[in-house]
Amino acid sequence: MMKNILITGGAGFIGANFIRYVLANNDNANIVNVDLLTYAGSLDHLKNLSDESRYHFIRGDINDAALIEKILREHAIDTIVHFAAESHVDRSIQQPAIFIQTNVMGTFTLLEAAKKVWLEEKKWNHTQCRFHHVSTDEVYGSLSKTAAAFKETNPFSPNSPYSASKAGSDHLVNAYFHTYQLPITISHCSNNYGPYQHTEKFIPTIIRACLHEKEIPVYGDGSNIRDWLYVEDHCRGIMTILEKGKIGEKYNIGGECELSNLDVAKMICAEMDKLFPKKNSHASLISFVTDRPGHDWRYAMNIDFIRQKLGWAPVEKFSSGIEKTIEFYGTMQKF
Repeated sequence: MMKNILITGGAGFIGANFIRYVLANNDNANIVNVDLLTYAGSLDHLKNLSDESRYHFIRGDINDAALIEKILREHAIDTIVHFAAESHVDRSIQQPAIFIQTNVMGTFTLLEAAKKVWLEEKKWNHTQCRFHHVSTDEVYGSLSKTAAAFKETNPFSPNSPYSASKAGSDHLVNAYFHTYQLPITISHCSNNYGPYQHTEKFIPTIIRACLHEKEIPVYGDGSNIRDWLYVEDHCRGIMTILEKGKIGEKYNIGGECELSNLDVAKMICAEMDKLFPKKNSHASLISFVTDRPGHDWRYAMNIDFIRQKLGWAPVEKFSSGIEKTIEFYGTMQKF
């Protein structure tokens, strides 16, 4: 049973949503959130928590081994859920070094600390601790239009510095299970959307452009396809793995919602037309821009394994999820 959970990167988009989910759905868990508060993290994401008495924030770097070991000891951490990562593909193309440092070396530092404190000092076994690593469908590479969706058994074929760094961290986590018997699980998620996502991401960019009547930038011809997953479904999937997952296993968490980027933009514009009617449809703001280098064409996740083994499946439809997302951003100040 999880009692004291260390969340890395909990001031970011998915991490903050996961903290909110745990506090609202698990009365026994205490949470320690360690986050460096780079551009992608904000403590504003964690205001008005349902139970702040069970939440503690520490500003720090996951590459700081002494800090991580201290946290594990002083807070009696028995579970690590590792979200902290540089995640924007465009940034990885321009500044790949920080992705290697955070995603690969940061994960290595966490694994070493867990091994030292849990296995060597406390002599804990797989019933007493867990390291859950949150990864991405992008490690599998790109799919053609007719190719079968990614399964957990697909080989890795990353195409950007971001996805390569995540693939590297996945391999490290898996190695620490096989070499040192560190109790781990891994999840690969499809494209998330929902509250608190950084404004540089695709869906917040569309919503912001509609609200301010600015051009909506769509790469290439907009035909690139993604599998969209509402963030609360993702959080529920991670919790399901922590509660029911088998040590050493990896699980795909997908939304079973394949849409092209252009379709997503048009659907959001149609919803914005209902909520904020203008003389011209918001779709008139769509503008096609030069495609980015190495842009994967399609991602799709086969979630049969997690559905059959653990009983998880997404519950949010894109239509309802995007309504909630637009409502959230529509009420934000300075968006």
